[in-house]
Amino acid sequence: MSFSDFHGNAETVQRLRDTLARKHFPHAVILAGGRGSGKYTLALMLAQALNCLAPTETDGLPDFCGQCSNCRRIAQAADLDARFAEAVETREGLRETDKKETRLFVQTHPDVLIIPPDPPQMLIKVDQVRRVIETIYYRPSEARERVYIFTDSAFMKEAANSLLKVLEEPPEFATIFLLSENPGELLPTIRSRSMVFQLGALPVEDVEKYLAEHRPEWKPTQRALVARLSEGALGRARGFDLENYVAARANALEILKSALLGGEHTALFKATESYRPGAEGREKTEQLLRTLYSLLRDLMFLQSGTPDLVQNTDIQNELKRMAESADFDWISMASDRLAEVERGMRRNLLRSLSLDAFATALEKA
Repeated sequence: MSFSDFHGNAETVQRLRDTLARKHFPHAVILAGGRGSGKYTLALMLAQALNCLAPTETDGLPDFCGQCSNCRRIAQAADLDARFAEAVETREGLRETDKKETRLFVQTHPDVLIIPPDPPQMLIKVDQVRRVIETIYYRPSEARERVYIFTDSAFMKEAANSLLKVLEEPPEFATIFLLSENPGELLPTIRSRSMVFQLGALPVEDVEKYLAEHRPEWKPTQRALVARLSEGALGRARGFDLENYVAARANALEILKSALLGGEHTALFKATESYRPGAEGREKTEQLLRTLYSLLRDLMFLQSGTPDLVQNTDIQNELKRMAESADFDWISMASDRLAEVERGMRRNLLRSLSLDAFATALEKA
């Protein structure tokens, strides 16, 4: 691979490569963008470019070979979900006393450390930052630069303060990448000591073209749907679980129809009774809630006369019929009630009853 394999955001990638060419790459870089926008992929590419043993040039700018030992080992961390799962499984195999003291890291190269949020709270914790502090001032053993990649901006307060101390006096041979969907979550003092590069959404047409090449088994209508639902993020589009989404959407439609049209609730109760306790039920419920928000947003677009913004294009006629029974006040109230369901999930309220209560509370007279 090389930088030419990165899809979209050509201007941002060029700015980063210009910085590499000037040999003054910043010690701290914030890569900002939506989920699946390519932040992690780009951070790994930059880690390779900083440490490639046989660097090349393309279009007159620095590039990496992708073949040397440094490039190959750094690239082994490309599947972050798989590496994260391996780290979690390894920790689960430890004794209870060791498990509590062990934090998660991903490391396929001795000088490149990837720091994901630590479960179950899914936050960057102070012990993870301490590991960075312990190693960052030692010169790299096999690379030119030590590279640290924080894959999320959700820091515990003490962890963020500890990281700030490193950013105040960084070593010349280390680079820290902070990946964030919302840089505003980071401390202002961290942002002020970092360079921010924004990755924007790709046009829907570009995502559809990409899917035509990589998901040829999907029909054009399915590719169009996924392109809109992924909101211009190739990573989300590439890994989109269309089957699960369509199943969740069928239940979401049943819940909204029951609320809008009223009447007999057998179909509603049948749809919600499958949302059970446990980790699997939680993930299924979270998917349902995201889908409900998507449908409510589409109803709002139809109410406001902007049908070109609708995401669920394959059921647009059905949504138009639903929009005839909805109004802005009802959509706003539904969004507020949906937020209450989310808060209830955090308090472990019974999910099926919460969804039933959500639908019946919104029934129109």
